[in-house]
Amino acid sequence: MKRRGGVSRPSVIFLAADAGASLRSSVPALLHRIGGRTLLEAMLETAEELSPARIVVVAGPARRGIEETVEGRPVTVVAQDTRGGTLAAARRAFAALIRPRGPVFVVTGQLPLLRIETLRSLADRQGRGSLDLAFLSFRPPDGAGFAPVARDASGNVTAIAAANVSPASEEAVPEVDAGVYCFAPRALEEVLARLRGAASTRAGLTGAVAVLAARPGKVEAVEAEDWREAWSIRTRRDLAAAEEIGRRRAVDRALDRGATIVDPNSTRIGPLVELEPDVVIYPFVSLEGRSVLREGCEVHSFTRVADSVLGPRVVVFPHCDIEGAAIGSRCRVGPFARLRPGTVLEEDVRVGNFVETKVALLRRGVKALHLSYLGDAEIGADTNIGAGVITCNYDGEKKHRTTIGRGAFIGSDSQLVAPVTVGDGAYVGAGSTITKDVPADALALTRVPQKNIAGWAVRRRKRRTGRRGDGGTG
Repeated sequence: MKRRGGVSRPSVIFLAADAGASLRSSVPALLHRIGGRTLLEAMLETAEELSPARIVVVAGPARRGIEETVEGRPVTVVAQDTRGGTLAAARRAFAALIRPRGPVFVVTGQLPLLRIETLRSLADRQGRGSLDLAFLSFRPPDGAGFAPVARDASGNVTAIAAANVSPASEEAVPEVDAGVYCFAPRALEEVLARLRGAASTRAGLTGAVAVLAARPGKVEAVEAEDWREAWSIRTRRDLAAAEEIGRRRAVDRALDRGATIVDPNSTRIGPLVELEPDVVIYPFVSLEGRSVLREGCEVHSFTRVADSVLGPRVVVFPHCDIEGAAIGSRCRVGPFARLRPGTVLEEDVRVGNFVETKVALLRRGVKALHLSYLGDAEIGADTNIGAGVITCNYDGEKKHRTTIGRGAFIGSDSQLVAPVTVGDGAYVGAGSTITKDVPADALALTRVPQKNIAGWAVRRRKRRTGRRGDGGTG
């Protein structure tokens, strides 16, 4: 991939015009999900590791979802509203590249399991051998529906044949095309210009292989080390199988890095999750998005963690839902806690059962152990939040913030109506509704004074007995 004056960065083209008919869906095939992300996102993340000069996605009529998926990424979306085949799609995409100097990848299938090492191997083979084209091949257990690679007596690639319609025999598993092509830019430009007309359109990019293979030694097929990464998603069964393969890959990666997975078969770990050594994951845990679990964390059963960072030696007890949160060292969360986006727990915080937080900062040593809602709040260090406390943050139109100082005590079943501030060391009596600021070290009470009526229960029982007339208790 080197050129005079530096390294030529590759370009990547994804052909995403498939409307999803093979999956029996109105959703484009590349927008179906495995491992918590779309097939397109999985492929883009792999391609982005190449540091490409440009990524182009060719989308069909249902391209709105494609455009929404790539929003915020350095990706160009090119429309293909008519059925022109892979050649027409590649032609449109190539026109969007700005004088590519490095190799040009063209990916025609849904390949969420494709590895960056494989793309680098193709680019290296194409560059070192001065090839016009290096493309990926593989040997699936059943070759039905795949296009075999044709070779001459010397083993040179001559063409990609029409797709098989019957399974291969066990004795002769065919080498088939994976739909991943790495072209020299001039070679791709040449074949796109030469291959025009109805016959070429029907042949698609496989026709380009035959044209370039007419030059001896200019086309090579590189067989995938693991056939599964070259397996394009064509049916719902494929989608389910890819989900399981991706899950197992992630579990194996976590084990190799020193995590303990108590039950690998029931654990779901996303491809972007990072687990440090001595993390312990119990059965039926789902780790999603860009989550990071630092050394010594424990996550107990039936818990979901998404796009969150758990500090060293955090323990999350069963049945918790954590999303978009940052949890400091030695915190204890749950069981049955929900930490929503924007939650930050500093060190040694305890959040207990049926506590919900959102856009909340709980400073070091805060305790909120039972049945509370803490939204749009900042809570000072070592403060105690009693059972049933609510920060009333929404007035029907806007959100407002509650600030509680250091070392405060908020009694059970209290409501703090934001915007409101409770000062350092202040106490709020149980059952209070706080609508005004509470000064530091003050006691705030809003309860109606208790009234005891002596003998009331005795008189009530006598009245009930008199009405029955039988002296019984009923």
